[in-house]
Amino acid sequence: VLYEKKRISVKEISLIAALSGLAGVSRVPFAVLPNIQPATFLVIVSGYVFGPVFGFMVGAVSTLVSNSFLGHGPWTPWQMLAWGLAGLSAGLMGKLMKNPSKWPLGIFGFIWGFLFDYIMNLWHWLFFIYPLNLKSFIATYIASFYLDLAHAAGNFIFCFFLGVSFINTIKRFKDKISYMEIPVENID
Repeated sequence: VLYEKKRISVKEISLIAALSGLAGVSRVPFAVLPNIQPATFLVIVSGYVFGPVFGFMVGAVSTLVSNSFLGHGPWTPWQMLAWGLAGLSAGLMGKLMKNPSKWPLGIFGFIWGFLFDYIMNLWHWLFFIYPLNLKSFIATYIASFYLDLAHAAGNFIFCFFLGVSFINTIKRFKDKISYMEIPVENID
């Protein structure tokens, strides 16, 4: 509903689609490394620049793109939700912190490495673990700790070292495509 009421240009939609595609495809070459996912980083910087709604869209669509290469399944909606929430929260962070900084971005990426995987662990626990009890819940999260840590560390590295430059570059593109054209008859 928020997206439908928002006034956006075709250029902005194209940039969002390009960022979603880039985020989705960036996951493919990193699939050989356990849980290092630059897609999370790209979703975060997209949300930071374009805001919460677009961040959610980039996160959700990038999942569809990456899973077209890596395989769709019942986990896809959970990934769409998790990456969408990462983009949404990055958009909120962008509204609060206008000038990006390495440390807050790195910490934000680190936290989202764990949050993303906690959402996916919940899906795994609900669909694959029996019996569903507190003991199996805790065991699921303990068993995945090192993979969750790898995702968080990878996010930290991407956000800390590349975050500010990516955000500034995307902001320049956003500024270029978002200007209002003045009709010729109004120019004196």
